[in-house]
Amino acid sequence: MRIDAHQHFWLMRNRKGQWPPPDLADIHRDFMPRDLEPTLRSCGIGGTVLVQSLPTLDDTDFMLDLADQHSFILGVVGWVDLKSSDASAHIARLAAHPKLKSLRPMLQDIPDPNWIDDPHLDPAIAAMKEADLRFDALVMPQHLRALTTFAKRHPDLSIVIDHAAKPRIATGEIRQWRESMAGLATLPNVHCKLSGLLTEAGERRDAGSIMPYAGTLLELFGPERLIWGSDWPVLRLAGDYGDWLAMCQTLVPVSHHGRVFGANASRFYKLDVPHHEQEA
Repeated sequence: MRIDAHQHFWLMRNRKGQWPPPDLADIHRDFMPRDLEPTLRSCGIGGTVLVQSLPTLDDTDFMLDLADQHSFILGVVGWVDLKSSDASAHIARLAAHPKLKSLRPMLQDIPDPNWIDDPHLDPAIAAMKEADLRFDALVMPQHLRALTTFAKRHPDLSIVIDHAAKPRIATGEIRQWRESMAGLATLPNVHCKLSGLLTEAGERRDAGSIMPYAGTLLELFGPERLIWGSDWPVLRLAGDYGDWLAMCQTLVPVSHHGRVFGANASRFYKLDVPHHEQEA
């Protein structure tokens, strides 16, 4: 099964004062399953992982409700305040839902780039491990040092870097990002998503500009730990769903397509995919 491992749904009435702002007209509206399902069918995508976009428990409950209603949503990445005194209780409650697969603090929006490098997170992380949850790291290049320390502290926690840590493709910077990502890639518990790169590319949204970054990811993480995602509907700010999928299919060797575009997501998130689909 071909899987989109990173997409969002939202209702604007739940996002008052939150991103996206009105000037981002292409995404400043409701996005629900009916808006995505025709595209999934036309692109041959059999299932998705639905990812949080608000730092609230209500948003996570909203996503889990959608997952109950739509079978193509194979897994949900939710949110909990991991430093709150009741984090473990919230994690246990949410993890009782079979489609909750991972949690994602919105590190890119937290002023302290070292927020994740803090032993105060340990009780919540222990609860995540007990519930067999993964950790989605929404980070930018300035967070990678602290994320590396965190990943080393928790070698038994499966971690995936969302959007390849948002490299600065628009300016062509790659050396420092590559060095930091190389350190993370040496850790076997760390995976990476091939997602979100178009929105970081500015005017450099062609395959030639994206190729050095995608190639770096494939070199560092290999075809076993690289996971494709659309980042829809945020993707709409920079390109078309089908075009992004087609670009990635040209950037990734055909021999790796089965893993990068489906099997890795299924294995990492432990998605409930029919056995014959996993072998296809």
